[in-house]
Amino acid sequence: MDPFQHVRDWHAGRTERGWWHSFELPDGRVIPGVNTLEGLRERIGRFPIPADLTGNRVLDIGTWDGWFAFEMEKRGAEVVAVDNWDNPRFREMHAVYNSRVEYRILDMYELTPERVGRFNIVLFMGVLYHLKHPLLALELVCDLTRELACVDSFILRDEQRPVMAFFENDEMGGQEDNWCGPSLPCLIAMCRTAGFARAEPLGLLEHSATVACYRAWEAPASNDPSPRLKTAFNRDNYGINFNSRRDHYVTVWLTTEIDSLSIDDVQPEVSGYGARPLKVKALEPGQWLAHFKLPPGLDPGWHEVSVRVRGGASSNTKRLAVDLPVDDFVFEIAGVTDGVTGRKNEIDLSRSAMVSVWVTGLPEHADKANLRVLLNGARIRVDHVEPGGITQINAVVPDGEQEAQLWIEFGNRRAGPAKLRVMASSTK
Repeated sequence: MDPFQHVRDWHAGRTERGWWHSFELPDGRVIPGVNTLEGLRERIGRFPIPADLTGNRVLDIGTWDGWFAFEMEKRGAEVVAVDNWDNPRFREMHAVYNSRVEYRILDMYELTPERVGRFNIVLFMGVLYHLKHPLLALELVCDLTRELACVDSFILRDEQRPVMAFFENDEMGGQEDNWCGPSLPCLIAMCRTAGFARAEPLGLLEHSATVACYRAWEAPASNDPSPRLKTAFNRDNYGINFNSRRDHYVTVWLTTEIDSLSIDDVQPEVSGYGARPLKVKALEPGQWLAHFKLPPGLDPGWHEVSVRVRGGASSNTKRLAVDLPVDDFVFEIAGVTDGVTGRKNEIDLSRSAMVSVWVTGLPEHADKANLRVLLNGARIRVDHVEPGGITQINAVVPDGEQEAQLWIEFGNRRAGPAKLRVMASSTK
């Protein structure tokens, strides 16, 4: 028995009728498509989409004949409809409805905020299994979504593990553009991994599932005390800078009176966008680390990080820098001192291995990962950066007596040299 006979039946129906979606014309007549009006209304009705979308932007990815796009327009939304081919039936209905929906011919992987903007609601209906790179596609969808993404996809109905089938050729119903079939647990996990705070299954259709993907956590609903956020930093380099085009992760260190936490108990957010943790780890009683993906969709600039626990109130905030430039800042070394004694241009390694460098002209987002300290041409480890009118940089000096020259590098510029006498730890 062919498990994908329904796909062959769909294809035969579309070949016979020409229309994939059904439409009700202004005079009451109905154009019958493979998908009935009742079925289309049931599919979109599963999602929590308001009847009045005035003031909202909606993106319909893989619009095909366009029923969902025109339905969103009827509700008052500004709509962009996208497909990878120019469908004459879409244009026919666009004219019939005297529609203002913007129709764009773009590949899935061309969809970026720079090209189409961002949207309150994104419809991603019946597209995922047609894609060779489903997780990448969901990351793009998340980046385009401000509030809600409506995901509808074919799934492996009998599989309860987070697994996915891959179809190299036309094994799925004889169509060579059907590439994958996730199980429902896999689909939910991919949506959260792509950057959505919550992915809530809304039910099963005959051959697919619907999942509502939210960018934010639910409103606080408990009286649990808010945690205290001690610090937030880039998991890879311990700095405060992030590149939105890289797969960067945030680490937060928090304290709470709650003595047992799981991944589902911790709700981090950055500028209002939630992100499910990859890991939550106890450090010692009352202190926890959590790692989570930097949420997609953040504009360049400073962003506030906070954490909630078990749906309670938000913590205090810490700041992270996203996509801020590091080039063309003019800065100078204002002084070099021993990190303990404060002696100028001299460090006694028998007392401390830390040198403090004072620099003017550095931006606030200069951090221990993007600043470089060189001693006689060799890079030494930056231990701490304290921003301000004069930035303090603490760096670790290797043992050995020498007369040294010290340089600071940031972006494509360098300041120095400053002279530094290094007294070895064995010097009496």
